[in-house]
Amino acid sequence: MDNIKLQKLTESISESDFGLSFKHTAYFNPRLRTTGGRYLLGSHDIEINPKQFEKFGETALIDIIKHELCHYHLHIQRKGYKHKDADFKKLSQKVGAPRFCAAIENYEERANYIYKCLGCGETFERIRKVNTRKMVCGKCKGKLHLHKHIK
Repeated sequence: MDNIKLQKLTESISESDFGLSFKHTAYFNPRLRTTGGRYLLGSHDIEINPKQFEKFGETALIDIIKHELCHYHLHIQRKGYKHKDADFKKLSQKVGAPRFCAAIENYEERANYIYKCLGCGETFERIRKVNTRKMVCGKCKGKLHLHKHIK
């Protein structure tokens, strides 16, 4: 799927599920890593993570579009568009928009570093590097050292 088809899909979902037109741009952003999509408050555009479509297909893509359109339409109408707002919860339930999308990679697949405790031998996987002078083992408060750098 390309950006033109994504734009048409977004417009059709907006018309059919919300009864309102989508007058801005929807496009794939390959730089998105941890989110399925996002609504941009300044430009009113919607960015979609292409990896979600590649891994989970069109049904997941439609769910993400519905979720972002909830933000879009509520923000345009000057209603509560944030996740915690009652307006957002009500609209997303009405149109069947999920609260979260499925993770592309789980934590273990994303982990780049493995730390080992010198006291009890427990290992800890981390995505980001940690300061071993400040951080200690959560079980025994022992000193940690970098056991393995994966990526």
